[in-house]
Order: sequence, then structure tokens, then C-alpha cells
Amino acid sequence: MEPRFLQLSDVAAELNVSDSQIYHMVRSGELPAIKIGGRGQWRVERARLEEYIERKYVETAEWVQANPLSERDGNE
Repeated sequence: MEPRFLQLSDVAAELNVSDSQIYHMVRSGELPAIKIGGRGQWRVERARLEEYIERKYVETAEWVQANPLSERDGNE
């Protein structure tokens, strides 16, 4: 069974980005997270991560549609 909450390093590994990128995404509010414990450790709920990924797929599809690939782009 997968854990409900992930450490930021786990999220970074899942998305194949740096820990600092995930920290910035959390601190900016782009990726919902909670701060727990006396030391204030960040945790991202797996369901929120999946929602974030789905949202990014939609945003990317909209961007691709608004920015069609030109012939020049395809030849590089």
C-alpha cells in the first residue's frame, strides 16, 4: 500500500525534478502541501500530487493547442 503523504524528496523523485523546485512549488502555492510536526516538515498528499499532474496535463494540452508546431520547429 502506498503512503498517503509524501516527503518533498519523494515528490521530486516522482516528477524527476530537484528538491528545491518542489520546495518552491509548495511555498508558492502551486502544489498543495501541509506542514506538520514541531520541525515543520512539509508533506504532499498523494491525491493532491495526482490532481496537480492532471492539471498540468490540461494546461500543457491547452498550451500545445494555442502554440502549434511550425514546420521549422519539426525540422530541428
